[in-house]
Amino acid sequence: MYVVTGGAGFIGSNIVAALEERGDDVIVVDALGSDEKWRNIAKRRLVDLLPPSSALESVRGKVTGVIHMGAISSTTERDADLIVENNFRYSRYLWDWCAQNKIPFVYASSAATYGDGSLGFDDRDDSEHLAKLRPLNAYGWSKHLFDRWACDRAKRGAAPPRWAGLKFFNVFGPNEFHKGAQRSVALQIFEQIARGEPVKLFASDHPKYPDGGQLRDFVWVGDCVDIALWFADGNRPSGLYNVGTGKARSFADLANAVFVAMNKPPEIEFVPMPGVLKGRYQYFTQAEMKKIKAAGYSAEPTSLEEGVRRYVRDYLAGGAGGLTTR
Repeated sequence: MYVVTGGAGFIGSNIVAALEERGDDVIVVDALGSDEKWRNIAKRRLVDLLPPSSALESVRGKVTGVIHMGAISSTTERDADLIVENNFRYSRYLWDWCAQNKIPFVYASSAATYGDGSLGFDDRDDSEHLAKLRPLNAYGWSKHLFDRWACDRAKRGAAPPRWAGLKFFNVFGPNEFHKGAQRSVALQIFEQIARGEPVKLFASDHPKYPDGGQLRDFVWVGDCVDIALWFADGNRPSGLYNVGTGKARSFADLANAVFVAMNKPPEIEFVPMPGVLKGRYQYFTQAEMKKIKAAGYSAEPTSLEEGVRRYVRDYLAGGAGGLTTR
């Protein structure tokens, strides 16, 4: 039986679906609130659904692994105290619980820990390297704070028997409809095209990048699920790992892939960069994937075009709001 925190959220609900599909029992830990996030798990067979405030003592001795995807994931959240409580302290509780009970622990870190990318995107977990990283927002800082804490605890021998911190890059796919402004650009582009509007992309404020030429490592959520379960299931080397494709693509590439999947001619407009993002905007992200390959993960990533095609034709075009049909 697996515990999946954030199991009603975007990546978490896709992990829950994959676990159920292969026959595993699942306990979801999440705060559903008053929005429609519950729909992400409406089809799932669950052993229990617990609020984050619940201790895990009632399931001691029954859990195969903890997959921790729960967090305040908004990159524009300004309440740093709230972020620390949810993203750092709760993660420490789960880490310690898994260490005490000898349970594997997989958790969501983020590519936001790399800041502006000027130091590259190498997923080394030595203290000297981690100390140099400077995230650009409170969300990225909270993830980086826990990464550093976890690596320090591991060096002291106070770690779960196996653990992995997964630095997710720009993930897109079903079950993200509830994320509001934090929905993937792929979904936002689809919605603009479906309304008959031109796709709006940010103009560039950087001389090295043309309008729409800002680069991201866009990764299909199914690949993220596969990697999370690969670490949860097997005796893999513990540490921090990037989760991306290893190939940066432009926002213009993404928009054109959505147009193709929807059988629509491309129509793109460029709008000024919002003031709140100036000085805090990543113009380039690209996951360095050598470490996870060296650990034994050999599956090839889904291409941007194939991931977009699946998302649009298998989920979005069906009118289900991007909900999984599994």
